[in-house]
Amino acid sequence: MSTSEHFVLADEWLLNAPTARVYAVLADPSRYPTWWPQVRSAVPLDADRGHATVRALLPYTMHLTVTRESVDPDAGLLRARLSGDLDGWCSWRVTPSASGFTRARFDQQVRVTPWVMRLWARWARDLALANHRAMMRGGERGLEAYLAGRR
Repeated sequence: MSTSEHFVLADEWLLNAPTARVYAVLADPSRYPTWWPQVRSAVPLDADRGHATVRALLPYTMHLTVTRESVDPDAGLLRARLSGDLDGWCSWRVTPSASGFTRARFDQQVRVTPWVMRLWARWARDLALANHRAMMRGGERGLEAYLAGRR
């Protein structure tokens, strides 16, 4: 359950591309900025960690350390630990859909950590959720274009 400082989020994208291709693109976070406009940078720190900056509609750039926890291509699972402006985890589950498309489900459970964000989240939770939705729409559109060779 989500509270003012904690967010439990789930999003699902249906993509017109082979499941293995979608998984391969999502498994390479250093390339996210090439197709996801709200991911401003993704810099590898070592084989399992990277630093990312993200910004959607709100005038705040989030700084995150992303640490790989699980990579399972057979199950279509990717999972990472998040720290920095968000503390928690996120995961992708990539599976074929009955319609012939690929389903990419994104789950995230995080707590905002900077005091200003925690204070803001208490009073403007709906804006924070709208910001997340805008970021996810941008990612879905960007990935669709990238997979179709338009980006």
